[in-house]
Amino acid sequence: MLSTEQQPGITTLTLQRPERGNALGPELVEVLISAAEAAIADPTVHTLVLRGAGRHFCTGLDLSDLATLSDGDLLLRLVRIETLLALLWHAPIRTVALAHGRTWGAGADLFAVCEQRLVHPDTTLRFPGAQFGIVLGTRRLAERIGVDAARALVLEGGELDAPQALALGLAAQLGDMAAELVAPLPDAATARAIRSATRADCRDADLAALVRSAARPGLQSRITAYRARLLSAVA
Repeated sequence: MLSTEQQPGITTLTLQRPERGNALGPELVEVLISAAEAAIADPTVHTLVLRGAGRHFCTGLDLSDLATLSDGDLLLRLVRIETLLALLWHAPIRTVALAHGRTWGAGADLFAVCEQRLVHPDTTLRFPGAQFGIVLGTRRLAERIGVDAARALVLEGGELDAPQALALGLAAQLGDMAAELVAPLPDAATARAIRSATRADCRDADLAALVRSAARPGLQSRITAYRARLLSAVA
């Protein structure tokens, strides 16, 4: 489900659900939270890298059991994903996402919260939550690419390819930057202080925006209808 590789100063977490497009099921979210917390707490770690096994980085929220879920079940899953995203956004160490293939939904949010974001040429990104009434990660995305661009991207539910993501500033670089991961850094205390000073703490507001949107009755049916539209468009 999740593999961990340790190198001097670097922890690499690889999502290991290729048969599901590395979709974020509840178990995977919990192990990601635990692994990220462990890396952040380790004074020898200066960089946390996220990547995905198989064809895709992460295709979003795992909805394979959608028919059995209540609105409350889905709300809890989304809250735990927001917990993971906030943890990474406010991480006092360098976070790096290496994306390829589909990087959609919560997977795109996972990519966007990382400090350094690389895309393979085959990467596509989507932020479809607004299509079924969810406000997740929108403020952080606006901080990354600007309010107008983020609003349009979220409201229209469009798809970005790698060059478009680079042009918007959502992706920082095309390809592999393994050599840069070991570049000299300021001392750990200074690096943590700089990250804290450059990130306003909006965790409560971000969580409240998500809960308000997800608490509106009919979440399960809205997601079901959205998936049906997707399948119809493909057909």
